[in-house]
Amino acid sequence: MSIEISTRALAETIDEGSAAVVDVRPVEAYNGWTLQGETRGGHIRSARSLPARWASYLDWIEIVRSKGLSPKQPVIVYGYEARETASIAEHFEKAGYTDVRIYRRFVDEWSSDPKLPMNRLTRHHQLVSAAWVMGLINTGSAPTYEGNRFVTCHVHYRNPADYSRGHIPGAVPLDTLLLESPETWNRRGPNELKAALASLGITHDTTVVLYGRFSFPRAEDPFPGSSAGHLAAMRCAFILLYAGVEDVRVLNGGLQSWLDAGYEITEQATKPVIAEEFGASVPGRPELAVDLVEAKQILRDENSNLVSVRSLAEYQGEVSGYNYIDEKGCIPGSVFGNCGSDAYHMENYRNLDHTCREYHEILKLWAAVGVTPDKRNSFYCGTGWRGSEAFFNAWLMGWPKISVYDGGWYEWSREAGDYPKTGNSVGEA
Repeated sequence: MSIEISTRALAETIDEGSAAVVDVRPVEAYNGWTLQGETRGGHIRSARSLPARWASYLDWIEIVRSKGLSPKQPVIVYGYEARETASIAEHFEKAGYTDVRIYRRFVDEWSSDPKLPMNRLTRHHQLVSAAWVMGLINTGSAPTYEGNRFVTCHVHYRNPADYSRGHIPGAVPLDTLLLESPETWNRRGPNELKAALASLGITHDTTVVLYGRFSFPRAEDPFPGSSAGHLAAMRCAFILLYAGVEDVRVLNGGLQSWLDAGYEITEQATKPVIAEEFGASVPGRPELAVDLVEAKQILRDENSNLVSVRSLAEYQGEVSGYNYIDEKGCIPGSVFGNCGSDAYHMENYRNLDHTCREYHEILKLWAAVGVTPDKRNSFYCGTGWRGSEAFFNAWLMGWPKISVYDGGWYEWSREAGDYPKTGNSVGEA
């Protein structure tokens, strides 16, 4: 049976690094949202995120092991609810962990003492929960929301039926084609973006909440992106930030998190209230996007990285990744950002419930290939979607010198001139 550990003993254990600390609260609390009145938001330093609700997953133990939590080391479990914390401790014991302890004083002792170490995701407020969105819709207010206008967008790619079959009440449909050109798959020009955003009722000071539906895309489908709605939402988040929208939020986990919370969706369409004008020049943040000339400059700079957020097969030149790109290969000198299985999946950046992966794990993935916050890092993929999701993770972490190479492999393979286009080996610089 698990024993309880005191605040003092836990602090000493953390300093020694002798045990694994596990945070079983929702991912929002781990990232920094204060959900139970705690004095400080975030998590105990060095803690790993393992929400209690994941215990219902058949592969729970595989998730545990993937986080490097070994049965050979002591495990300390903490959360909000005593019953929930005890339940997860029992799961560990049944899985063969012999030294499991429980910490029950996080809210009243740990978070309230500024001398005790905590960490949080820098821009956690840009990654919102379903409960936060529901509160905003129902009351017109929510924590950290300071404006008087908000627009919720159900994002899709050339798939209006995705919106029609059910969306968050009050959400307006946003086809990615409104913001990016099908000729190049780059972001559209400033005037086009201004008009597009105004048509959605979005001005520079509108709070915009983006989400999409994940519908298990298959690379062999004619338009696989039509089933990768939440990846499309990440793409739109990048473009809106680039355009100059000041407050861009993403529903963590997309529509699935809304459904998991037990909230209803509707088939009733909402028409946007068209804005007279965007209200600011576009782009408001031009430094967030780079094109071919700058991408070549980044490759020549030892303090910069061009990060390939593609699958291993794409990076090594075995497949192009897309049914409309013939050329196979990868940009020489780029570093491997490892999206996951193919051009329409981001398993290495997401949890099983499609929420963003614990940011410490992404930091570790990037650090292994030299992608660190002190460098200039530009993320790319085939046409910008996966690069945008990686970028958004870095944006949430508050990294100062980040961008998306918008043209990606599609542009490079057609226009890079005498630059070689062969595939790379993992770890090749």
